[in-house]
Amino acid sequence: MNLELFIAKRLVSKRHSKGSFSRPIVTVAIVGIAIGLAVMILSVAIVTGFKNEVSEKVIGFGAHLQIVNYDNNSSYETLPITQNQTWLGDLTQVEGIRSVNKFIVKAGIIKTDEYLHGAVFKGIDYDYDWSFFKQYLVEGDTLSIDDSIKSGNIVVSEFIAKALKIQLGDDIGAYFIQDPPRMRKFTVCGIYNTQLADLDKLFVLVDIKHLRKLNNWEDDQITGFEIQVDDFSNLIDYEIKVNKLVGYDFSPDGNVLKVRSIKEEYPGIFDWLSLLDVNVWIILFLMLAVAGFNMVSGLLVIILERVNMIGVMKSMGARNIQIEKVFIYFAGFLISRGLLFGNIIGIGLCLIQMFTGVVTLDPESYYLSQVPINFNIWHILILNVGTMLSTIIIMVLPSKIISKINPVDSMRFN
Repeated sequence: MNLELFIAKRLVSKRHSKGSFSRPIVTVAIVGIAIGLAVMILSVAIVTGFKNEVSEKVIGFGAHLQIVNYDNNSSYETLPITQNQTWLGDLTQVEGIRSVNKFIVKAGIIKTDEYLHGAVFKGIDYDYDWSFFKQYLVEGDTLSIDDSIKSGNIVVSEFIAKALKIQLGDDIGAYFIQDPPRMRKFTVCGIYNTQLADLDKLFVLVDIKHLRKLNNWEDDQITGFEIQVDDFSNLIDYEIKVNKLVGYDFSPDGNVLKVRSIKEEYPGIFDWLSLLDVNVWIILFLMLAVAGFNMVSGLLVIILERVNMIGVMKSMGARNIQIEKVFIYFAGFLISRGLLFGNIIGIGLCLIQMFTGVVTLDPESYYLSQVPINFNIWHILILNVGTMLSTIIIMVLPSKIISKINPVDSMRFN
């Protein structure tokens, strides 16, 4: 039988702790651990949820990776490449690559009788993956593109629709500043709202054949390829794999190709998101420090209260390490209670927010209408184990005070 564990269980029982002057202090320590863990669970769930939501929206506009002409700069007037690439078949077979789509981008101006708005026209083909925009459609439907007939429809954002005072089914004019200037007429067939204002106010979606004609490009020429992958966390690995196939290689039309990731295309947004990790680490450190301080204070009071017991155990031949184990086990039981209540509070609040969205945000400032939650069981397990281990390690130092207690003095402590 584990004698130290048996004594610790007896100490932690209500019958033996009833009337103890340390009981309120122990309760405060348990509450401190519970609140600390709940705050850590919420912090990690909210920050990772926020990063995931915003990242997915940015990726929805530009894909994880793009293959474009090496000479392309940051403008939307691009140099073409051919869509008939020798490596295309190999690229689609790379494990983890979900889709490869052709696209063309071109800057233009949308004009109505009274208003005008600058926009980036993104031309997409019949095989375009609409899953992202479908979840953010507020009116209408996506483009229906035929392989041979040009579609005269356009999908615009709610931001642009409000700015131009247009509705579903309205006709709009699109003007392109080139030599000579050109104009196209489109009918609004869909309106989306991703709440990512920086990109909502820019992008509209049209049939790729319109932009190819406006640029005087051949039927096989495009701006580039968009690549969607399965795991955003391994984006660098996918970029390396794609680079091995196509990066800085000559295409059949003599152009040099390059691969760029979504992080390169929108560095400001992703640098901002990465800074959120610093906030999480600060919160985790502070919560662990508070929990550790509470438990140290509680354990010191408990040791002071049990000086007579320590003296008796020492007089009976118990070694310091054995007595220290008793109080470490005792602290472990208290920490476990705190973790239990902390999980109930933290997970409960996460579930409430997930299913009700009770806490809202200003979309113009945060790109989201409600606080996002990323409920990841592994994050919760790591937080629990980390809190338990960190707090127990902190408990080792105050438990060393036991070695300084003299049995003779402790027997006369009261």
